[in-house]
Amino acid sequence: MREISRLLGMGEMNTDGSGTWPYLPTAQWQDTRDTLQLFTQMVGKVSLAHSPLVNHWWNCSLRVTARGLSTVLMPHPGGQRFQIDLDFQAHRLEIVTTSGAARSFGLVSLSVADFYTHLLHCLSELNLTTEFWPVPVEISGAVPFPDDSTHASYDPEPVRRFWLILVEAERVFTIFRGRFLGKASPVQLFWGSLDLAVSRFSGRPAPPHPGGAPNCGPLVMLEAYSHEVNSAGYWPGGGPEGIFFSYIYPEPEGFRDFPIRPAGAYFSTELSEFVLPYALVRTAEDPEATLLEFLQSTYEAAAICASWDRAALERRG
Repeated sequence: MREISRLLGMGEMNTDGSGTWPYLPTAQWQDTRDTLQLFTQMVGKVSLAHSPLVNHWWNCSLRVTARGLSTVLMPHPGGQRFQIDLDFQAHRLEIVTTSGAARSFGLVSLSVADFYTHLLHCLSELNLTTEFWPVPVEISGAVPFPDDSTHASYDPEPVRRFWLILVEAERVFTIFRGRFLGKASPVQLFWGSLDLAVSRFSGRPAPPHPGGAPNCGPLVMLEAYSHEVNSAGYWPGGGPEGIFFSYIYPEPEGFRDFPIRPAGAYFSTELSEFVLPYALVRTAEDPEATLLEFLQSTYEAAAICASWDRAALERRG
Protein backbone atom coordinates (compact mmCIF):
# COMPACT_ATOMS: atom_id res chain seq x y z
CA MET A 1 0.00 0.00 0.00
CA ARG A 2 1.09 3.58 -0.55
CA GLU A 3 2.67 5.56 2.26
CA ILE A 4 2.50 9.33 2.68
CA SER A 5 4.00 11.23 5.58
CA ARG A 6 2.99 14.77 4.74
CA LEU A 7 -0.30 15.99 6.17
CA LEU A 8 -2.58 17.55 3.60
CA GLY A 9 -5.07 20.36 4.29
CA MET A 10 -8.51 19.07 5.22
CA GLY A 11 -10.57 22.03 4.06
CA GLU A 12 -14.19 22.67 4.97
CA MET A 13 -16.00 19.64 6.38
CA ASN A 14 -19.34 18.54 5.01
CA THR A 15 -19.78 15.69 7.46
CA ASP A 16 -23.22 14.39 6.51
CA GLY A 17 -21.99 12.77 3.29
CA SER A 18 -24.83 14.29 1.28
CA GLY A 19 -22.66 16.40 -1.03
CA THR A 20 -21.87 15.45 -4.60
CA TRP A 21 -18.27 15.06 -3.48
CA PRO A 22 -18.77 13.60 0.01
CA TYR A 23 -16.56 14.04 3.02
CA LEU A 24 -14.68 10.83 3.82
CA PRO A 25 -12.03 11.21 6.52
CA THR A 26 -9.33 8.57 6.13
CA ALA A 27 -8.95 7.94 9.85
CA GLN A 28 -12.66 7.15 10.31
CA TRP A 29 -12.79 4.35 7.76
CA GLN A 30 -9.23 3.00 7.57
CA ASP A 31 -10.13 -0.45 8.96
CA THR A 32 -13.10 -0.71 6.59
CA ARG A 33 -10.98 0.53 3.67
CA ASP A 34 -8.28 -2.05 4.34
CA THR A 35 -10.84 -4.86 4.54
CA LEU A 36 -12.59 -3.65 1.38
CA GLN A 37 -9.29 -3.57 -0.49
CA LEU A 38 -8.74 -7.23 0.33
CA PHE A 39 -12.29 -8.06 -0.82
CA THR A 40 -11.61 -6.36 -4.16
CA GLN A 41 -8.33 -8.22 -4.52
CA MET A 42 -10.09 -11.59 -4.33
CA VAL A 43 -12.66 -10.50 -6.91
CA GLY A 44 -9.90 -9.16 -9.14
CA LYS A 45 -7.93 -12.39 -8.88
CA VAL A 46 -10.95 -14.33 -10.16
CA SER A 47 -11.04 -12.00 -13.16
CA LEU A 48 -7.30 -12.42 -13.64
CA ALA A 49 -7.76 -16.20 -13.71
CA HIS A 50 -10.40 -16.16 -16.46
CA SER A 51 -10.05 -13.09 -18.69
CA PRO A 52 -7.48 -12.96 -21.52
CA LEU A 53 -4.66 -10.50 -20.98
CA VAL A 54 -5.37 -7.01 -22.31
CA ASN A 55 -2.79 -4.19 -22.32
CA HIS A 56 -1.29 -3.47 -18.91
CA TRP A 57 -3.72 -5.79 -17.03
CA TRP A 58 -6.84 -3.86 -18.08
CA ASN A 59 -8.65 -7.20 -18.32
CA CYS A 60 -8.73 -7.75 -14.55
CA SER A 61 -9.34 -4.23 -13.25
CA LEU A 62 -12.73 -3.28 -11.78
CA ARG A 63 -15.15 -0.76 -13.29
CA VAL A 64 -17.42 1.74 -11.54
CA THR A 65 -21.13 0.95 -11.93
CA ALA A 66 -24.48 2.44 -10.89
CA ARG A 67 -24.33 0.30 -7.75
CA GLY A 68 -20.64 -0.19 -6.98
CA LEU A 69 -17.86 -2.04 -8.77
CA SER A 70 -17.85 -4.87 -11.29
CA THR A 71 -15.51 -7.14 -13.17
CA VAL A 72 -15.60 -7.41 -16.94
CA LEU A 73 -17.73 -10.25 -18.37
CA MET A 74 -15.55 -13.35 -17.99
CA PRO A 75 -15.50 -16.70 -19.81
CA HIS A 76 -15.19 -19.89 -17.76
CA PRO A 77 -13.62 -23.08 -19.16
CA GLY A 78 -16.91 -24.85 -18.40
CA GLY A 79 -18.63 -22.79 -21.09
CA GLN A 80 -20.46 -20.18 -19.01
CA ARG A 81 -19.80 -16.44 -18.96
CA PHE A 82 -20.15 -14.52 -15.73
CA GLN A 83 -19.34 -11.36 -13.83
CA ILE A 84 -18.92 -10.44 -10.18
CA ASP A 85 -20.50 -7.28 -8.77
CA LEU A 86 -19.75 -5.52 -5.51
CA ASP A 87 -23.00 -3.72 -4.71
CA PHE A 88 -22.31 -0.75 -2.43
CA GLN A 89 -25.99 0.18 -2.11
CA ALA A 90 -27.22 -3.22 -0.90
CA HIS A 91 -23.73 -4.09 0.42
CA ARG A 92 -23.64 -7.51 -1.17
CA LEU A 93 -21.46 -9.46 -3.55
CA GLU A 94 -23.35 -10.99 -6.46
CA ILE A 95 -22.13 -13.46 -9.06
CA VAL A 96 -24.34 -13.54 -12.16
CA THR A 97 -24.08 -15.78 -15.22
CA THR A 98 -25.34 -15.43 -18.77
CA SER A 99 -27.52 -18.50 -18.14
CA GLY A 100 -29.47 -16.56 -15.49
CA ALA A 101 -28.06 -18.34 -12.45
CA ALA A 102 -26.80 -16.19 -9.59
CA ARG A 103 -25.46 -16.37 -6.05
CA SER A 104 -24.86 -13.59 -3.54
CA PHE A 105 -23.88 -12.89 0.05
CA GLY A 106 -23.73 -9.87 2.35
CA LEU A 107 -20.53 -7.93 2.96
CA VAL A 108 -21.26 -6.65 6.46
CA SER A 109 -19.60 -8.43 9.40
CA LEU A 110 -17.40 -10.65 7.22
CA SER A 111 -13.73 -11.26 7.84
CA VAL A 112 -11.40 -11.65 4.87
CA ALA A 113 -11.25 -15.39 5.61
CA ASP A 114 -15.07 -15.61 5.61
CA PHE A 115 -15.29 -13.66 2.34
CA TYR A 116 -12.77 -16.02 0.75
CA THR A 117 -14.78 -19.06 1.86
CA HIS A 118 -18.10 -17.60 0.71
CA LEU A 119 -16.69 -16.52 -2.66
CA LEU A 120 -15.23 -19.92 -3.49
CA HIS A 121 -18.41 -21.68 -2.30
CA CYS A 122 -20.66 -19.53 -4.52
CA LEU A 123 -18.40 -20.03 -7.52
CA SER A 124 -18.46 -23.79 -6.95
CA GLU A 125 -22.27 -23.86 -6.67
CA LEU A 126 -22.47 -22.13 -10.06
CA ASN A 127 -19.98 -24.58 -11.63
CA LEU A 128 -17.47 -21.75 -11.88
CA THR A 129 -14.73 -23.30 -9.74
CA THR A 130 -11.72 -21.00 -9.77
CA GLU A 131 -8.21 -21.34 -8.42
CA PHE A 132 -6.10 -18.27 -7.66
CA TRP A 133 -3.06 -17.47 -5.54
CA PRO A 134 -4.65 -16.69 -2.14
CA VAL A 135 -2.17 -14.02 -1.06
CA PRO A 136 -2.70 -10.22 -1.27
CA VAL A 137 -0.45 -8.16 -3.52
CA GLU A 138 1.11 -4.72 -3.03
CA ILE A 139 0.71 -5.02 0.76
CA SER A 140 3.72 -5.51 3.00
CA GLY A 141 3.41 -8.35 5.50
CA ALA A 142 0.20 -9.58 3.89
CA VAL A 143 -1.64 -12.52 5.44
CA PRO A 144 -3.08 -15.17 3.08
CA PHE A 145 -6.81 -14.69 2.56
CA PRO A 146 -7.95 -17.97 4.19
CA ASP A 147 -5.92 -17.15 7.33
CA ASP A 148 -6.96 -13.49 7.74
CA SER A 149 -9.52 -13.07 10.50
CA THR A 150 -8.03 -9.73 11.57
CA HIS A 151 -9.46 -7.66 8.74
CA ALA A 152 -13.18 -7.89 9.51
CA SER A 153 -14.46 -4.30 9.42
CA TYR A 154 -17.16 -3.21 7.00
CA ASP A 155 -19.04 -0.01 7.79
CA PRO A 156 -21.63 0.54 5.02
CA GLU A 157 -21.78 4.35 5.24
CA PRO A 158 -18.13 5.16 4.42
CA VAL A 159 -18.17 2.47 1.73
CA ARG A 160 -21.17 4.25 0.18
CA ARG A 161 -19.33 7.57 0.34
CA PHE A 162 -16.24 6.01 -1.23
CA TRP A 163 -18.38 4.70 -4.09
CA LEU A 164 -19.93 8.16 -4.58
CA ILE A 165 -16.45 9.65 -4.85
CA LEU A 166 -15.58 7.01 -7.45
CA VAL A 167 -18.76 7.88 -9.38
CA GLU A 168 -17.81 11.58 -9.53
CA ALA A 169 -14.13 10.93 -10.24
CA GLU A 170 -15.00 8.45 -13.00
CA ARG A 171 -17.18 11.10 -14.66
CA VAL A 172 -14.43 13.72 -14.65
CA PHE A 173 -11.72 11.24 -15.67
CA THR A 174 -13.90 10.20 -18.62
CA ILE A 175 -14.18 13.82 -19.77
CA PHE A 176 -10.40 14.12 -19.52
CA ARG A 177 -9.88 10.82 -21.39
CA GLY A 178 -12.05 12.07 -24.25
CA ARG A 179 -9.60 14.89 -24.97
CA PHE A 180 -6.91 12.40 -26.04
CA LEU A 181 -6.72 10.70 -29.45
CA GLY A 182 -3.82 8.39 -28.66
CA LYS A 183 -3.84 5.13 -26.75
CA ALA A 184 -5.68 5.63 -23.46
CA SER A 185 -6.87 3.25 -20.78
CA PRO A 186 -10.42 2.82 -19.53
CA VAL A 187 -11.21 4.55 -16.26
CA GLN A 188 -10.64 1.63 -13.93
CA LEU A 189 -10.01 0.63 -10.35
CA PHE A 190 -6.79 -1.26 -9.70
CA TRP A 191 -7.33 -3.54 -6.73
CA GLY A 192 -3.64 -3.83 -5.85
CA SER A 193 -3.72 -0.38 -4.23
CA LEU A 194 -7.44 0.47 -4.47
CA ASP A 195 -6.93 3.45 -6.77
CA LEU A 196 -9.12 4.65 -9.63
CA ALA A 197 -6.96 5.66 -12.58
CA VAL A 198 -6.88 6.70 -16.22
CA SER A 199 -3.72 6.57 -18.33
CA ARG A 200 -2.43 8.16 -21.52
CA PHE A 201 0.39 6.74 -23.63
CA SER A 202 2.89 8.43 -25.95
CA GLY A 203 3.18 5.34 -28.16
CA ARG A 204 6.85 4.79 -27.29
CA PRO A 205 8.17 1.76 -25.40
CA ALA A 206 9.55 2.32 -21.90
CA PRO A 207 12.65 0.87 -20.24
CA PRO A 208 11.99 -2.18 -18.03
CA HIS A 209 10.35 -1.18 -14.76
CA PRO A 210 12.51 -2.03 -11.71
CA GLY A 211 9.52 -3.50 -9.80
CA GLY A 212 9.59 -3.72 -6.03
CA ALA A 213 5.90 -3.93 -5.07
CA PRO A 214 5.32 -6.58 -2.37
CA ASN A 215 4.19 -10.01 -3.62
CA CYS A 216 4.35 -8.90 -7.25
CA GLY A 217 6.57 -10.86 -9.61
CA PRO A 218 8.64 -9.05 -12.26
CA LEU A 219 6.01 -9.69 -14.97
CA VAL A 220 3.43 -7.55 -13.16
CA MET A 221 5.29 -4.25 -13.42
CA LEU A 222 6.96 -5.10 -16.74
CA GLU A 223 3.51 -5.45 -18.33
CA ALA A 224 2.01 -2.49 -16.46
CA TYR A 225 4.79 -0.12 -17.51
CA SER A 226 5.92 -1.56 -20.84
CA HIS A 227 5.18 1.75 -22.61
CA GLU A 228 5.70 5.40 -21.72
CA VAL A 229 2.67 6.47 -19.70
CA ASN A 230 1.13 9.39 -17.85
CA SER A 231 -1.31 8.09 -15.23
CA ALA A 232 -3.69 10.12 -13.13
CA GLY A 233 -6.14 8.96 -10.51
CA TYR A 234 -7.73 9.02 -7.09
CA TRP A 235 -6.36 7.11 -4.09
CA PRO A 236 -8.27 7.00 -0.78
CA GLY A 237 -5.18 6.24 1.31
CA GLY A 238 -3.28 9.53 1.29
CA GLY A 239 -3.68 12.35 3.78
CA PRO A 240 -6.75 13.16 5.85
CA GLU A 241 -9.21 12.64 2.95
CA GLY A 242 -7.31 10.89 0.18
CA ILE A 243 -5.61 12.42 -2.86
CA PHE A 244 -5.70 12.84 -6.59
CA PHE A 245 -2.36 12.04 -8.23
CA SER A 246 -0.51 12.22 -11.54
CA TYR A 247 2.84 10.74 -12.60
CA ILE A 248 4.81 9.70 -15.66
CA TYR A 249 6.96 6.64 -16.29
CA PRO A 250 9.79 6.99 -17.05
CA GLU A 251 10.11 10.37 -15.38
CA PRO A 252 11.81 12.92 -17.69
CA GLU A 253 14.11 15.68 -16.57
CA GLY A 254 12.25 18.75 -15.35
CA PHE A 255 8.94 16.98 -14.67
CA ARG A 256 8.81 17.39 -10.91
CA ASP A 257 9.73 21.08 -11.14
CA PHE A 258 7.18 21.93 -13.82
CA PRO A 259 4.60 24.55 -12.71
CA ILE A 260 1.15 22.97 -12.28
CA ARG A 261 -2.33 24.06 -11.26
CA PRO A 262 -4.46 24.63 -9.21
CA ALA A 263 -3.04 26.27 -6.10
CA GLY A 264 -2.49 23.63 -3.44
CA ALA A 265 -1.23 20.94 -5.83
CA TYR A 266 2.42 19.97 -5.45
CA PHE A 267 5.01 17.31 -6.24
CA SER A 268 5.37 14.71 -3.47
CA THR A 269 8.91 13.38 -3.21
CA GLU A 270 7.58 10.54 -1.00
CA LEU A 271 5.27 9.33 -3.77
CA SER A 272 7.24 10.61 -6.79
CA GLU A 273 4.08 12.11 -8.26
CA PHE A 274 2.01 15.28 -8.32
CA VAL A 275 -0.66 15.39 -5.62
CA LEU A 276 -3.91 17.33 -5.22
CA PRO A 277 -5.65 16.81 -1.85
CA TYR A 278 -9.19 15.49 -2.30
CA ALA A 279 -10.37 18.09 0.21
CA LEU A 280 -9.41 20.91 -2.19
CA VAL A 281 -11.64 19.42 -4.87
CA ARG A 282 -14.49 18.67 -2.47
CA THR A 283 -14.59 22.21 -1.12
CA ALA A 284 -13.92 24.03 -4.41
CA GLU A 285 -16.57 26.31 -5.91
CA ASP A 286 -16.34 24.21 -9.09
CA PRO A 287 -14.94 20.75 -8.19
CA GLU A 288 -15.04 19.47 -11.79
CA ALA A 289 -13.08 22.44 -13.16
CA THR A 290 -10.58 22.20 -10.29
CA LEU A 291 -9.89 18.53 -10.92
CA LEU A 292 -9.72 18.97 -14.70
CA GLU A 293 -7.20 21.78 -14.22
CA PHE A 294 -5.00 19.43 -12.20
CA LEU A 295 -5.32 16.60 -14.74
CA GLN A 296 -4.59 18.89 -17.70
CA SER A 297 -1.67 20.78 -16.17
CA THR A 298 0.08 17.63 -14.93
CA TYR A 299 -0.44 15.97 -18.32
CA GLU A 300 1.14 19.01 -19.94
CA ALA A 301 4.08 18.68 -17.56
CA ALA A 302 4.52 15.08 -18.70
CA ALA A 303 3.96 15.69 -22.41
CA ILE A 304 6.22 18.76 -22.61
CA CYS A 305 9.07 17.36 -20.52
CA ALA A 306 9.00 14.00 -22.36
CA SER A 307 8.53 15.60 -25.82
CA TRP A 308 5.30 13.81 -26.75
CA ASP A 309 3.84 14.39 -30.21
CA ARG A 310 1.00 16.50 -28.87
CA ALA A 311 -0.32 17.54 -32.29
CA ALA A 312 -0.97 13.89 -33.16
CA LEU A 313 -2.20 12.78 -29.74
CA GLU A 314 -4.55 15.52 -28.56
CA ARG A 315 -8.07 16.33 -29.69
CA ARG A 316 -8.40 19.91 -30.89
CA GLY A 317 -11.55 22.00 -30.51
